[in-house]
Amino acid sequence: MKSIAILPLLLAIPAVSTAGARQEAKVLLSEDPEERKFQEAWGYADAVITGDTIYLSGVVVGLRPGETDLKIAYERAFKRIGAILTRAGASWDDVVDITSFHPDLTTQMPAIVAVKKQYIGNPPPAWTAIQVSRLIPNSGITEIKMVAKLPKARR
Repeated sequence: MKSIAILPLLLAIPAVSTAGARQEAKVLLSEDPEERKFQEAWGYADAVITGDTIYLSGVVVGLRPGETDLKIAYERAFKRIGAILTRAGASWDDVVDITSFHPDLTTQMPAIVAVKKQYIGNPPPAWTAIQVSRLIPNSGITEIKMVAKLPKARR
């Protein structure tokens, strides 16, 4: 009988809502007003820092009109990623995982590998390169996504 009397009391207690990991995380939106407006419209951030882990959104690599050298486009993307890492309190040495998406792995890999070597030394991070049929925007040649760990001094 006692358990039956307690049940209505338990049902009357309002549910306690706790914030999820993303709501408790540090969310980095772009510092560029136009890019930030786009991020807000599409619902994504440059990076989310939760605990000691930094999750970077994919950065799309693209050639500008008249460009043919893929290395120039990758250099631009790696500079942008480096700036995001810096804002998050990390460096290239803190990158532990890379995922890249390519509409044409065969022609793109030599250029991305050459540029990546300028930024990321040994030991290398994990890296998965995936061939896809297309990217958004259609002019994108690669999308690069990374995960990094905050250095111990910043934890």
